[in-house]
Amino acid sequence: MNFKQLTYFIAVAEELHFGRAAERLDMAQPPLSRQIKQIEEELGAILFNRGRSAISLTQAGERLLERGRSILAQLEDTKLEVRRLGQGAEGRLRVGFVGSATFGILPTIIKSFRANYPEVNLSLNPMNNAQLHRALVSRELDVAFARPALRDPEFVTKELMEEKLILALPDTVDTGGRTVAKLERLETHNLVLYPEHPRPSYADFVLKAIEGAGFTAPLRLWCMDLQTALSLVAIGEGVCIVPESVSTAPRKGMKFLRIEPEIARTSLSVNHRLDEQGVHVHNFVKIAQRVARKQF
Repeated sequence: MNFKQLTYFIAVAEELHFGRAAERLDMAQPPLSRQIKQIEEELGAILFNRGRSAISLTQAGERLLERGRSILAQLEDTKLEVRRLGQGAEGRLRVGFVGSATFGILPTIIKSFRANYPEVNLSLNPMNNAQLHRALVSRELDVAFARPALRDPEFVTKELMEEKLILALPDTVDTGGRTVAKLERLETHNLVLYPEHPRPSYADFVLKAIEGAGFTAPLRLWCMDLQTALSLVAIGEGVCIVPESVSTAPRKGMKFLRIEPEIARTSLSVNHRLDEQGVHVHNFVKIAQRVARKQF
């Protein structure tokens, strides 16, 4: 018995009249009668008590009507659910991001995506670049925000924004009202770097920028992520070179200075697998690019 035959049976069971059921189904009565007979033979059960002037359901027919209605309702629900998933209206999206992204445009992107696709369940995972790369390869993530990008021929990378590097330092350091950093301080203050592992990383990017500007950082303090680095700066353990967007969220115990002339710029990118077919991913990336264009 297929789904079409089930709809034939339900029509007859609800009308309790072959003629009215055939009219409802927009078909002739003899083919409908044959279909019902075929269902009864296949199931090995009489579904209708057939009288001269009326028909009624047998116990087997009543049970098939009950279950059949449920089956068709589930089928319609399934079709609707699959259609909504295909359109990206609901489902799940797993997003990984570097910690510094939370100070920039990532919160706005998340808010915009939620406003447009409120039924999609977002899973948000802070990671460093190496972890993001592994998670995308193993399909544990769908989208990754990296700094500056994830280099892999199997990935699609789209740059969202570029920003300056600035210096974060304890607010106990006397800067004399200056707003521009003296990189000579790197000779006498711990430079907080992150992440310590794996390498190369953002830390190596910072060290290369410093060396390119003609400075050294002999005193180095390593940690695993940006949040830890900022906490170390706030308690006076050193200074840290961070993306400019980090300064948009004031933090107790620290202040920020511009670095002039610029020693380097860093970019934030959104990355996904080249073979990604999920509509959720492509919708998310479009929103990320739109938000980036508006802000930058």
